Amino acid sequence: MRAFEAFIDGASKGNPGPSGIGVVICRDGETIKNISNFIGNATNNVAEYSALICALQEASVLKAESLKVNTDSQLLHRQIKRLYKVRHPNIVTLFIQAQQLISGFKDFSIINIPREMNKGADKLATQAIKKELKAKGL
Repeated sequence: MRAFEAFIDGASKGNPGPSGIGVVICRDGETIKNISNFIGNATNNVAEYSALICALQEASVLKAESLKVNTDSQLLHRQIKRLYKVRHPNIVTLFIQAQQLISGFKDFSIINIPREMNKGADKLATQAIKKELKAKGL
């Protein structure tokens, strides 16, 4: 089975404010892809969901059959596991998109990890914001 692991993070400078996502995709313990994207102005929760969707899309492109996602966002983790309801209209759309993508995997799990274990994805998300602000001269 083609199994992958992803570490995801979303960051927002202000809430809402300039936001970025960071995704680290691994296979057999080796990092095979780092993604750092600026997503415009968003809330931190929208950035977290955007990082998840990016990871799901990338894993699909890589023809993953199994995906384990690691996130330091307790809210995202609990909403995806359906322990918390999704109420905010902006998040409902992203939640539905994520669920549709998740259904494409034979095996999917999402784990809530401490922030210290998610430094790679966090750095990529922050980098995306810094790079964009620097390009705008801010």
